[in-house]
Formats: sequence, structure tokens, C-alpha cells
Amino acid sequence: MRFPSLSSMATVLSRALKLPGKKSHDLGEYDPLTQADSDESEDDLVLNVQKNGGGVKNGKSPLGAAQDLDSDVEAGLPKASQWPGASKLEAHPVALGGAGLEQKARAPVWPYVRTALFLLTVVISMVLVLVCAFLIPCPMRDEHNTWSLTLGQQKGMLSPLELFDVNNDGVPDILLSFTIHWNNSAQGVPKLPVSVVALSGRNGRILWATYLHEEVRSIQCEMLVPATPKNATCLLTGASKLLRMVNASSGKLIWTLSPAHVPSGTMAAPALILPDLDGDGIGDLVVLTSGERQSDLSFLLVSGRSGKPLGGPVKYSIMGEGKLIGPQAYLTSRGAIYILLGFGNVQAVALRDIFVQAKNRDNFPHILQAQEPEWEKRRSINLSELIDVYSGEMEFLQSVKVPASNFSDILITTKEGVSLLRGQDLEPRWTLQLKNIQSEPTPGYFTDDQNLDFMLQAQSRNGTKMVLVIDGKSGSAVWSSEVPWRRQPCLASSVMTTDRRSAFLFWGEETQPGVNSSEQVTRVEPQGRQHLYLLHPSYPMVVLDLTNITATVTASAIGVNEAQKNAFYVTMTTEQVHGASQTQPKPLLVSKLGLRWALAHSRAEALEKTPLKTNVGEVKRFLSRLKFISPLKF
Repeated sequence: MRFPSLSSMATVLSRALKLPGKKSHDLGEYDPLTQADSDESEDDLVLNVQKNGGGVKNGKSPLGAAQDLDSDVEAGLPKASQWPGASKLEAHPVALGGAGLEQKARAPVWPYVRTALFLLTVVISMVLVLVCAFLIPCPMRDEHNTWSLTLGQQKGMLSPLELFDVNNDGVPDILLSFTIHWNNSAQGVPKLPVSVVALSGRNGRILWATYLHEEVRSIQCEMLVPATPKNATCLLTGASKLLRMVNASSGKLIWTLSPAHVPSGTMAAPALILPDLDGDGIGDLVVLTSGERQSDLSFLLVSGRSGKPLGGPVKYSIMGEGKLIGPQAYLTSRGAIYILLGFGNVQAVALRDIFVQAKNRDNFPHILQAQEPEWEKRRSINLSELIDVYSGEMEFLQSVKVPASNFSDILITTKEGVSLLRGQDLEPRWTLQLKNIQSEPTPGYFTDDQNLDFMLQAQSRNGTKMVLVIDGKSGSAVWSSEVPWRRQPCLASSVMTTDRRSAFLFWGEETQPGVNSSEQVTRVEPQGRQHLYLLHPSYPMVVLDLTNITATVTASAIGVNEAQKNAFYVTMTTEQVHGASQTQPKPLLVSKLGLRWALAHSRAEALEKTPLKTNVGEVKRFLSRLKFISPLKF
């Protein structure tokens, strides 16, 4: 009985197990066990190949019939020339031995391992990305460089404007109040005439609104101590008897001062924020009310926590004429607190005296223990007597922080000029003669001595105004320019740049190129287009024209986005409707202008005194790269 050869059994076994190998004629795969169908072992086959020079030429063995091939296997195999890749087999016949079989059998495992490792890496990376996305918030970009919002019909005269971050997104928001003109009340339901609105500083979206019966004189936010994002508040002072505190983030009512505590008078000015007087950990307030006569004034201390009076009203009779100056709280170098106020002139009263008379007792809190001898010697022993600070036709009163000190000087603006008084003894440091000053001096840093400088605007003659910057240390003018102006006074503004100096913004009416200032007077229209200019001390002979409008500016303010090193300029404007009378309500428009965006799109204008060699284009490129930071507290 003939047994099948070992090669035939190997062939059958490889096909049954489907081991990897070269292609066969019927399955398209090649089995390395069939490369030599012989009774010889693998070692004998390799030895024979080496002895005879190895290899197959043209499908025939050089030894002819010396190879004892099985006939039935030979019949089923194609000739060597018919095999795909036969030339490669000729070059490496030995590589198809048993070791090759072992490697080929293990090879398919590694692609699965590599695939598994790759997928595992991708999954871990995705998990890390998602975790970082939730744990590390990306900074919000302020992409709304400009926007405008019409808030309806403005009917009143007061235009309070405050910037404060009420939604804690890092950008100051806009709080304002305006009176509303309702045509009719629906179904007989009365509509409250005054609105206080908080707008997003990013896009102008209304964050909250509240409605009142009384016109609002001022809005003050985050003034009470301690103030945190969770308990930040806004204080609303009305034009008559309104004093209300609301939550800054929602506008919800916290407390309201009862009108019964102001029986026969009205609020003469915005409430002043004071230190904690009643020991409850919250700063308190003082309100100035006026009676039937202008000179009859009363101070009322109010708890910042509950809105209830701290004692009774304290009356003073103040002599003088003109508009009310102040009141302002002033802290001396010794820690004594005085209230400055007056009609045309400036007088002071110690807060400790008000507290003693309001409480009808001789003891007072530790915060009121200090006195200022140089101030006290200006009055008699009578507590009701006021201290004389300055006598003259006053227009504006400001406190000016003294560098490297714990007190402030006092800036007095009159109809004849500006004077800076020393805080220690109320003696003048310097005086500048200048008539017809239009608006309150704007503090900022123009020089490099770290002393506050001031931008002034004075009506020089019909149709023009003089804009100048005075040195805060000496009182001398360091910059000036004359621009056309026929409108009501408009306050200038300043904002700190990263070089620790200030950029000043002021308004001027449209000028005609190539026409000198004297000829501009006859060419400016009463309601012509007005332009917003930016001045920086790096290039004082070139200003940038940021934007232009035709409406009347009633209020303005500058906010800083600290994360973006950017600032924005907010304006409240009204415009007279064609054909309408002056007494009719006017549309109220609130607008935001991103300063870095405005710098990039601005137009540089050289002043008359600019040197001929000045490259205006290079100046604009430099100023367009300005970055802004939060201003110092003046």
C-alpha cells in the first residue's frame, strides 16, 4: 500500500488551515510548503540547492530528472515562468523556508496592535481637549466695535450716565436714565415716566430695566464698602425726593428712602458715599436737601444697609449766589473728613459735627476722631459756623490726588481762571487766568512728571473755542489749539494708555481744508457736523479724527476692556426732529465706539504749528497701535 508523500500531506494540510503563502492556481494563494514537492526534508533541499548552484532557469532544473518529483503534484502546479513574481523567487529561494512560515504567521497581529494604539491615543486626546474646554474658559472677544441703540423719546433734561460691569464679563456695561414720552396709557393703566436701563457694553443688549415716578439725577455703582461682584449695588438719586438702592446685576430693589424724611424739601445734589458710621460693616450716605429758600440746606445721614436715617436732619444757612457747588467729601492728610459745598464760593463743614448734631450726643465713631488744625483755625468754636475755603465766582470744584501722598489738592475753576489749592492749608499752588471756561477741566497725564494735567475748553470768540492742556505742577499751558464750535458746552474725556500717559478726546465742528481759523467763523453752520478728535502727548501736533455726528451730545463716558487692552467711547445724543418745536420730545440715541477700531479707521490732521518734516502717515500708524488700561482714580 502506497502512502502519500510528505509534500502532498503538507499541501492538503496548508489548504485546510489556510496558512498564508504564495498564490496557487485555483485559490490565488501560494503555500510555501509546496515549493518543493519531494520526499526530502527541508535541510536536504537546501543542501541540494547549494550543491548545484541553486535556482531554476526557464522553468527547468539544470539537473534534469535528478529531481524526484511526484507526478501528481507536478501536474497540478504551474511552471515557474507562469508564477507572479517568479523573478523574485529566483533571487531568494532560501527565504521561503520554515523560518519564513513562522514570521508570516505572526505578521497580521501587529496591524491590529498599531490600530488599537492609534485609536487609544485619539480617544485620550479628545478627552483632554474636552476637559480643558470646560475647565479653562476662553476669553470673550469684544467683536462689536460700534453699535447704536434708539431708546425712544427723551423728554427730560437730566442725562445721568454710569459705566459698571453688572454681568461680570470683564467689560463695563452702560447704565443710564431717561424720561419716556408715552402717547397714551393703554386701558387707563398709568405708565411710569422714567426708566433706568443697563445695557451690555459688548453689544448693547438690555440686561435689566426699572421704572420710576421721578427723574433721576445720578447713578452711582459699586460705591459702598465692602463691594464684591455678588453684592455690588447701584445708588439712584432723584431730582426731587427719590433715593433708592438696587442690585447692580439685576436692578432689583434693595431699599428706598421714605419721602417722609424729606418733608418740605428736595434732593439738592447726588448722595455722597461715606465710611461706615454706624458699625454695621457697610458704608453710609449723606444727602443734601434744600428747602423753600435756596440757602436753607440740610444734611441727612442715611444707613447704607437699610436706607433709614441715622438721626435727624442738620440744617445750615449758606450765604452766596449762583449755582450749587458740591457737595463733595474731602479727606485730609490727618484723616479728617469734611464736606465741601457753596453757592459761588466754597465752604466746608466737618462730618463729625454733622454726626454729633444728627445724633444729639457728644461721642462719635473712631473714623470721625481726627481733626485738621489748619482747617479748624478758619472758623470759630460754634459748630454751626462753616469754614471758608474759597471766595469767588465758582463754576467747578474738583479734588486732585497728590502723587506719593495720602491727601488731595483742590482745583477751583471760576469765570476768570483756574487755581489749585494745597490740601494741607488751602493756600494756592498756582493760578491760571483764563476767561469763559466752558466745562469742567478734564484730568489726565500729558507730561511725564506723574502729576495730573488738565484739558480746558474756553469760548474764545464767536464760533470758536480754545482747547488747551495745562501742566498740573506749574499751571502753565503745554498745548493749545483753536477749533470751530457753536454748540452747547461738551465735556472732554481722557483714557490711560499702556505708556502711563493719557489720550484726550474732545469735540470740534467741521473745518474747511486750507482755511485759517479766522475765516472758519463765518463758514461753520450752527447745526453742522461735529468731529471727535484724539490727542496723545507723543505727537501733540497731530490729532486723529475718530468719528463725526450731527446730533447733540448730552453725556459721554469711556470704558476700558482690560483683557483686550481696548477702550470704548459711549455717547448719549439727541437730535432735533425737522419741523418739531424745541419743547417736543427728541429721539434718544446711545452709541458705542471702540477706540482701537476707530484709530485704525481714523484720519490724521496736522495742526497749524506742525513742523513741515512731520510724516502724518507715520504718526497715524504709531497712534493706531495704542493700547489702553484702566484709568487711575483721580
